[in-house]
Amino acid sequence: MEMSAAALASHVRKEFAKIIVGQEDALNQLLLVVLTRGHALIEGVPGLAKTLAVKSLAHIFRLQFQRVQCTPDLIPADILGGNIFDSAASSFRLHRGPIFTDLLLVDEINRMPPRTQSALLESMEELQVTIDGTSYPLSRSFAVFATQNPVEFEGTYPLPEAQLDRFLMKIRLGYPEAGQESEILARYQNGFEARDLGRVGTETVPSEALDAAREETARVRVEPKLFDYIVSIIRATRNSPAVSLGASPRAAIAMMLVAKAIAATEGRDFLIPDDVKSAAPPILRHRILLKPEADLEGIAPDQVVAEVLAGIEVPK
Repeated sequence: MEMSAAALASHVRKEFAKIIVGQEDALNQLLLVVLTRGHALIEGVPGLAKTLAVKSLAHIFRLQFQRVQCTPDLIPADILGGNIFDSAASSFRLHRGPIFTDLLLVDEINRMPPRTQSALLESMEELQVTIDGTSYPLSRSFAVFATQNPVEFEGTYPLPEAQLDRFLMKIRLGYPEAGQESEILARYQNGFEARDLGRVGTETVPSEALDAAREETARVRVEPKLFDYIVSIIRATRNSPAVSLGASPRAAIAMMLVAKAIAATEGRDFLIPDDVKSAAPPILRHRILLKPEADLEGIAPDQVVAEVLAGIEVPK
């Protein structure tokens, strides 16, 4: 099935709309994460379809989906699996945990203890896990989508900066508009069932189409002046008076990759400054650490990113 990245994006948006009402920006960002083989942190209060969004993404792309509900007593083996003794065969066999999948939803990641959080690092960076000294490869499409509740802090373990930096994007879901909430109720009244996406009538996408779109994204041209533009943005976050820790070189790479995916999904084989501007907020909002006084003044990371973008000359 031949399909350009732009056609694929249009198709996925149309199929998403059959399942989820509204949240277009967030859903588009989820698509960008899959195209760039990244991981995403999804933030929003309970009940905004965070789990359904990732499950829908897996359904549309015919990818395997697993979900882990994080609790304070979760241990690494609950995610990775382990070797179990088989008495019949008198040998150990590998019991594969939920991490052996394509899309892994880690629900409420900040309720997971630090030791278990760190167990995800190798998988996110190396696409492999190590169990009892043996390394096992993960799926080529492996991606972690971790959710967190922005308003509940009791019994949580904040993610360290090193792990936050592993997430390509931080995606925010907000409350739907009144008309959209009415549409959600109407859908459920008419028989919509989130636990059975097969009844929705979505047209799924074969893996070859996703692979082709990824290759097209990788071929998007980037002029040297746009390298300088991206670097200027990253370096400006380190010099902002409101920031105590700015973005890393990994953030610059992430910004270029996501900007290229934006260009490809809009039908272009070259990058423009607007692609970089669109990529900046979800790339940077979790990578800059505000000074305590800026936090007390109510300054948000997105506000800092907007000020940084406004202060840098856009290349012609």
